Amino acid sequence: MKLQKTIRTNHCKLFLKQKYAPTDLLFNIKSTLLLVFLLSLFLVSCKSPRSVIKEPIREYGADYLFEKLKENELKFDWFSAKFNIDLIIDKKKNSLSGQIRMRRDSVIWITLSPALGIEMARLVITNDTVKFLNRINKTYFIGDEKIVNDFLDSNMDFDVIQSILIGNDLTYYEDGKFRATYDSKEYHLVTAGRQKLKKYVETQADEERIFIQNILLSPETFKITQMKIKELKKENKKLDAAYSDFKYVGNQLFPHKVFYDLVADKNVQIDLRYSKIVIDKPQLFPFKVSSKYTRMQ
Repeated sequence: MKLQKTIRTNHCKLFLKQKYAPTDLLFNIKSTLLLVFLLSLFLVSCKSPRSVIKEPIREYGADYLFEKLKENELKFDWFSAKFNIDLIIDKKKNSLSGQIRMRRDSVIWITLSPALGIEMARLVITNDTVKFLNRINKTYFIGDEKIVNDFLDSNMDFDVIQSILIGNDLTYYEDGKFRATYDSKEYHLVTAGRQKLKKYVETQADEERIFIQNILLSPETFKITQMKIKELKKENKKLDAAYSDFKYVGNQLFPHKVFYDLVADKNVQIDLRYSKIVIDKPQLFPFKVSSKYTRMQ
């Protein structure tokens, strides 16, 4: 028995010596350690999106998100683009094309045409005036933003309209009452009472306008992917804007697709696709009314 045990022991030693020489054993130990190290790096770098999103929220909160939002929103003085839209009002759909031009915080100029047709309407919006030209029935309107708000049954001003068209945050509204949250995909900035900054309040409508707002941000780009707005006194009326298909225009990311869903007395949906976007090239905003046109009252 002792002899057999000795033979087996020597045989095993010889086998190990032949099969795993000291250099091979050292190599295998190093390889194993390297594999474990690389695996640990992989596991750390592949944290769940939820974990990645949590970190800045825990440390900085809403202030951090607003700072990143402002850093990454579209910077421009002038803006122009062509667009195509599917417009659905109370389930009736029309497909249109057009052009949009802007001078930041000053004027928005829009033309509308049927698909492959001539211009049918022109709209110019400034901080205190709305001009509308209907080439189909040869009528025009010059007044204030009330006509737009009456049509949409809302209470929006120039700042709101400009922001939702390009996917930026509101410029002249307070941002100190937001709280920051997150889900497994995006950051959320939520507030139940956003008002216009006092130094920009000019009318009673400005003073009474209070928004319940939810802004969704991409954790990679900090671009707004969705903006939800309700008026505090009109909770049955809301506007959702969803931004997608982000592409670079110059060195700035811009959403080439936007879907608007306005719930009010008239339900309005707009599926908008931008093309041929130009930033910071000065634009003209012509609005000439023929003497043959009749003014709308």
